Amino acid sequence: MQSFNSLVKTLIGLDYSDAHPRILSANKYVNIRKNKKYSNFAKLLPRLGGFKMGMIKYLLIVSAVSLLALQAQANTQSFMNSTESVVDNIIDFSNNNESHPSIDNVSARECSGCHGQIYKQWEGSIHAQSTALKDPIHGLFYNMVVGNPRVEGVRMGKKKNKYPVCLQCHSPAAAKEGKTQLNAKKSFSEGVNCIACHALTEFKGTKKKGGGLNLGMKAYKYSSNQLQGSKGTSLLHQEFGKGGVANNPDLFRTSKACLGCHDQRNNSKKVPLCQTGGEIMTAGGSTTCQSCHMPVIDGISNHTMVGGHSAKMVGKGLAMTISATKISSVLQVKVNATNLLPHNFPTGTPFRNFFITVTALDSSGSVLWQSSKTHPIKDDKKAMFMYIIGGDDNKPAPPPKATKVLGDTRLKPNETRVLNYEIPADGVVIVVAKAYYDLLLPPLKDKFYSKLPRRLLESKEIAKAIVVVK
Repeated sequence: MQSFNSLVKTLIGLDYSDAHPRILSANKYVNIRKNKKYSNFAKLLPRLGGFKMGMIKYLLIVSAVSLLALQAQANTQSFMNSTESVVDNIIDFSNNNESHPSIDNVSARECSGCHGQIYKQWEGSIHAQSTALKDPIHGLFYNMVVGNPRVEGVRMGKKKNKYPVCLQCHSPAAAKEGKTQLNAKKSFSEGVNCIACHALTEFKGTKKKGGGLNLGMKAYKYSSNQLQGSKGTSLLHQEFGKGGVANNPDLFRTSKACLGCHDQRNNSKKVPLCQTGGEIMTAGGSTTCQSCHMPVIDGISNHTMVGGHSAKMVGKGLAMTISATKISSVLQVKVNATNLLPHNFPTGTPFRNFFITVTALDSSGSVLWQSSKTHPIKDDKKAMFMYIIGGDDNKPAPPPKATKVLGDTRLKPNETRVLNYEIPADGVVIVVAKAYYDLLLPPLKDKFYSKLPRRLLESKEIAKAIVVVK
């Protein structure tokens, strides 16, 4: 066996004794063809008795290698292409995992062997952290409103007889089975994993004909035995569904793949909470969610899917300018804040907000004037951009108890908001405007200060504009 391995390695540059169980993927094959080792075959053909005899001997070697691969328990499958050399016939497109009668609970880790880069991107995404076990903010409210995510049979509502609607988006695998113990299976705790999206077959819409909403998995038809994707294939993923991956670009290349969870979400009193989909529809246009949140980089759709949890990503949606005109002893300062996005800024959960501060400095950098001495929510409300929900007493209330919308000062799609200030001009050399983003409103930050990580409570700078006073 060892001598045969050495012969194969000498002839075609492959050492099968150290091969991965999958033996040779398409990507590895392409690399081999580009590798200088591949030229060994061409050099050795004359020594094997000319091209024809060399090819016959080579085919015998390839056949032996295939038998060796079977002994290594690799489930190989040939890829035929008449325009390529005979080496094409040893490409392995299979996965050495067992066949799955149902793909509902296939872990994302099973996909990592062939899709390592995508898996790493997903693993660091908020989708991978979406359950109440991993997302601190969602977990905090889930425990308060629903119950313990490690307990089976948890129900919500006044009569405690309703399945937690949160799980339809935050743990699709658990929702499919009507389970609530999120640490019971790997697929439950993975949140929005590979199968959560790549089993969807059709978007039914979020609005029911008789009223009410289809949320999360209820907004879709899905398959339990057939993978779906934007580009179908008949050769790959055979163990995850007969016929390989189904071609479904109408879903996966449009916002339909996202709207089941990101369209609209009301509380039990029909107060809108998350409503990104409706914001996009109102704005019009043909921009898809994927064009911003899953850009194609080097031919691969990026699966980090960054959004509202990334201040850097949020900052890309805001353009801010500042100007100052001196009239007598007063500076008239104008700050323009423009939403570059096809949805509200910010969007998503009703706690997200941003605010703008304006500061006047002298030549030494000392502060001469500030637009807010505490927080704009208290002393400069025009610079506070937020969604406000409350109760019948017209006071702010948490999402489960809110009965009405008290106000919405967020930027609409493509809107420019102008903030005007009059500042004493004496000694002012520079005026600076800064925009800060928060995942939670100030009252919630104060309330849950001891229960959440500091990184989630800190205001993040997302834009800055400076004007020098002449």
